[in-house]
Amino acid sequence: MNLKDLAQTLGLSPTTVSRALNGYPEVNEATRERVIRAAKEHNYHPNARAIRLATGRAMAVGHVIAIANQHEIVNPVFADFIAGAGETYSRNDYDMLLSVVPDEEEAQTYRAMKVKGNVDGVIVHGPRENDPRIPLLREIGLPFVVHGRATGATEPYSWLDVNNRRAIQQATEYLIGLGHRRIALVNGLEFMDFAIRRRRGYLDALAAHQIAPDPALMASGEMTELAGFRAARAMLALPDPPTAFVAASMLSGMGVRRAIEGAGLKLGRDVSVIIFDDELSYLKNGEERPIFTAMRSSVRQAGRLVAEMLLAKIANPDAPEVERMLEAELVEGMSTGPAPRG
Repeated sequence: MNLKDLAQTLGLSPTTVSRALNGYPEVNEATRERVIRAAKEHNYHPNARAIRLATGRAMAVGHVIAIANQHEIVNPVFADFIAGAGETYSRNDYDMLLSVVPDEEEAQTYRAMKVKGNVDGVIVHGPRENDPRIPLLREIGLPFVVHGRATGATEPYSWLDVNNRRAIQQATEYLIGLGHRRIALVNGLEFMDFAIRRRRGYLDALAAHQIAPDPALMASGEMTELAGFRAARAMLALPDPPTAFVAASMLSGMGVRRAIEGAGLKLGRDVSVIIFDDELSYLKNGEERPIFTAMRSSVRQAGRLVAEMLLAKIANPDAPEVERMLEAELVEGMSTGPAPRG
């Protein structure tokens, strides 16, 4: 079936069908959904070369990963995000261009993408405080959406983020409610925006309950099993060790668990643990009952939503910037319990 046949089946003009499939804002949502549904039913796929010629678009989205952050590629959180974004790209006949580059070539890579025209826009990963990529992308005119936020950014930009500060504040308050007072934070790298906000939430919760923060109970590092293990092992060896941990990720939490068990302690009885981001496709948090109590947010869904935001921005570049905040949900598992007496 070609475009003309699909248009005749729907009783619409070929132009309307083409615009509906390519995200033009003047097509109302009901018509767009009707066209997309019919295209799926009849297994219709627009000719990519024809779309490029007709619209001047590359029909591709860029993801640039600096070598310093290339561990993200094998991180299950990143994999889930890309899987979600890929669902949106596929549904809209877009391709994905993934570039892994040296740190010092990251800015030049964005400029080259703009000059070559091989992508219509990019998704920015791992925003940092005062992130230089945001003013750069605005300067060169390459459409972008940020997964996360950049503390210190002065100009408006489109972003989607989970409420990291509130999530960790809620997790810490949950542990305080169980009677814990020696609560440790195993955080991500604290030049990253999400980690800055998570520490703030942790400190806000302690302050609200008149608990003095202890620098010995706060660690910052890569969100890996090994880093979580090392941080927790050092804290558990303190004269006054923590009775609970807030861990920045599933992998960090697994390392904390290994340190707890290595010290001859029982998870959930002697030491409690709450993790962040447990809804991962390839790393399940138990079966019927979660192993870890967790602040749950779907990274895969975030990938779908960020990709949708970017494609909408590409289709309508003059639209206002969009800011979207997601909330994490506390899910109780077997890793938390009342603070041990004494």
